[in-house]
Amino acid sequence: MFENLSDRIDRAFKVLKGHGQITEINVAETLKEVRRALLEADVNFKTAKTFTNSIKEKALGANVLNSISPSQLMVKITQEELTHLMGSEKADINLKGNPTVVLMSGLQGSGKTTFSGKLANYLKSKKGKNPLLVACDVYRPAAIDQLHVVGDGIGVEVYSEKENKNPVSIALNGIKHAKSNGFNLVIIDTAGRLAVDEQMMKEIQDIKQSINPSETLFVVDSMTGQDAVNTAKVFNEKVDFDGVVLTKLDGDTRGGAALSIKSEVNKPIKFIGTGEKMDALDVFHPERMADRILGMGDVVSLVERAQEQFDEEEAKKLQRKIKKNQFDFNDFRDQIKQVKKMGSMKDIVGMIPGMKKAMKNEEVDENAFVPILAIIDSMTPYERSNPDVINPIRRKRLAKGSGNDIQEVNKLMKQFQQTKKMMKMMSNKQNMMNMMKQFKKMGGRMPM
Repeated sequence: MFENLSDRIDRAFKVLKGHGQITEINVAETLKEVRRALLEADVNFKTAKTFTNSIKEKALGANVLNSISPSQLMVKITQEELTHLMGSEKADINLKGNPTVVLMSGLQGSGKTTFSGKLANYLKSKKGKNPLLVACDVYRPAAIDQLHVVGDGIGVEVYSEKENKNPVSIALNGIKHAKSNGFNLVIIDTAGRLAVDEQMMKEIQDIKQSINPSETLFVVDSMTGQDAVNTAKVFNEKVDFDGVVLTKLDGDTRGGAALSIKSEVNKPIKFIGTGEKMDALDVFHPERMADRILGMGDVVSLVERAQEQFDEEEAKKLQRKIKKNQFDFNDFRDQIKQVKKMGSMKDIVGMIPGMKKAMKNEEVDENAFVPILAIIDSMTPYERSNPDVINPIRRKRLAKGSGNDIQEVNKLMKQFQQTKKMMKMMSNKQNMMNMMKQFKKMGGRMPM
């Protein structure tokens, strides 16, 4: 996400490298490139100009510390301004009401139905809600069936009335059904509508007025850039939504919507969609997104994702096995499966500081674990528990059984031994301290 924008801004900051101090000339040159990068990302010209003027004012007025280089100071100021531009702090969804009613609105094809399922899944698993999805798109062919498929996939009930063509009454009946059957969350999926279609805009207004939702969300395809912001303005005038959802941020997005929408519509971005799977949904954190745009990673989100897959009891068992040097292929496979649950590898790599730049020209293979798991699954239970017995004859059998070359099996055996050695080292506090001292001596470079 925002790959082109990140690269352009990174190149802009290189103008300041080698300069001993910030001057009006080198700041102007840097910000000219930043402004171009923002305009290429489809950010509104007025927003881009206001943004860069604010950075210039703060940069020229800043007391530069001796320990901070001009480029570092500019990155810091830009990070703060980007965070402010996107809303400063995360905005929580309003879950008041019994039941809580969330109304979805947006253009055709923006991803409302898929997001409705993602939101139901998120609030069910993270907030302990008992959600009901209500199908109010009576126009798009198979829209009701699609919501039923989504609901079945996440184990959430869907309320629909195939013969009823009045979305207002369907929404009201869905809420009644929720109250009668113990659902404490209702998500209303509505039809996509064009902002210029007065009749359809009147319909969403009528739905909102009738159900009085706790939260109204505007779902927008982030790949539409500045058009998304213009549409959001019209929808906000008609519906007065509470927050924005940006979908398809995993695609080739220019980023204009994420950077402009808060300042131009004055409504916060609350969620972002980062993939097709039902768990590919993130709460929007302006500061973390600013860090990622500037190539600084997002360690907090990475740790949060890891903790979601973390089982304390299993971790303690693993730690005991590592200390006894009993780490085996069963444990190795479990660790791989936990990493896979954290999301796409490209997304994970982007969260690690410095990795995005380091792997700039390298393609992240989302299927990298497939051959590894195939080899491990080809092992007998005895081999998985006793890796040392895997001799050359067994390796040939594993290669044949998993459909891989013998080189792939040898490579896995080497990776396993390196992982085992590293985990043994990390389980010893003294070893960790020595490793950190060595790390500092090398100027922060990891030993190869």
